Amino acid sequence: MPELPEVETTVAGLRPVLEGQRLTLVEPRRADLRWPIPVDLRQRMTGAIVTALGRRAKYGLVTTDRGDVMIFHLGMSGRWRIDPEVIEKHDHLLLETASGHRLVLNDPRRFGSLDILRSDDLDSYKPFVLMGPEPLGDDFTGAYLKAMTKGRKAPIKQLMLDQRIVAGLGNIYVCEALHMAGISPRLRGEVISKPRYDRLVAAIKQVLRAAIAAGGSSLRDFVQPDGELGYFAKDWRVYGREGQACECGALVRRRVDSGRSTFYCSRCQK
Repeated sequence: MPELPEVETTVAGLRPVLEGQRLTLVEPRRADLRWPIPVDLRQRMTGAIVTALGRRAKYGLVTTDRGDVMIFHLGMSGRWRIDPEVIEKHDHLLLETASGHRLVLNDPRRFGSLDILRSDDLDSYKPFVLMGPEPLGDDFTGAYLKAMTKGRKAPIKQLMLDQRIVAGLGNIYVCEALHMAGISPRLRGEVISKPRYDRLVAAIKQVLRAAIAAGGSSLRDFVQPDGELGYFAKDWRVYGREGQACECGALVRRRVDSGRSTFYCSRCQK
């Protein structure tokens, strides 16, 4: 599933061709993805000018001069394509701009979503109401994590995937950050010290920024809007490297927790 860096990369790729542009055509090509597509999305977006593109957690935001924001989620296989030569079977939303660009949201597995609401209502949007801070923001600190995990007996990896604690983190980047910080994914949240949480926060920010700079990680279906692959996968420290040597010389291990693979080094991570 595309995680925060992939969504950030997608938004950055859309910005040059969408921001400041009038939408001359907005055509949902089916009634639903994972959830029904709002029936008024076409009418509210057609003719509008895109004033900004942004991201909240793993959701992309397209804001217009009408005070609306279209929210998209890429699900497991979603991606945007810019100026495709042909419209494909799984291109489920078609946009055209006054400058002549065509953009399509492609989602073969249809686990993504599309929604539209008033910009003023964004904070009360149901998926966002209980969401924690952005991991790249100033509010995400070691002190914050220490306070949020007080008395929590759950493993730290599970806690870092909880969107109520921090928004947008996923399996790949939590595995990578825990390794960089030298923290075992099985360690209970309540026993981790404030200095170790400071290191974990720094590692999360470093890993995410590096992944964004590299265009994300290409797993299965994810590519950037211009068709380029994300290249951060070549820099993975532990993710997907079971049985290979860690930088310390020990072998990377894998375990399965709640259906997710966890990659780690038992020598580096305590």
